[in-house]
Amino acid sequence: VAVKQVSLQKQPQKELIVNELLVIRDNKHPNIVNYLDSYLVGDKLWIIMEYMDGGTLSSVIKEVHMAEGQMAAICCE
Repeated sequence: VAVKQVSLQKQPQKELIVNELLVIRDNKHPNIVNYLDSYLVGDKLWIIMEYMDGGTLSSVIKEVHMAEGQMAAICCE
């Protein structure tokens, strides 16, 4: 599993986090990382998700330069 820690103190609109959790909880797809559970630990929300080797999508986007067509194909999948 992977644990994403979100600081709730740094989130001005906490309802957006709740909405995101509801969406990922209720939508399962083989091409999307699956949500497993979440816990409130102190002032942080721990989101437990399926582990995917290769790092976060954010880090991949920063490291890899893709043509527009490649990005479109990934988004389509």
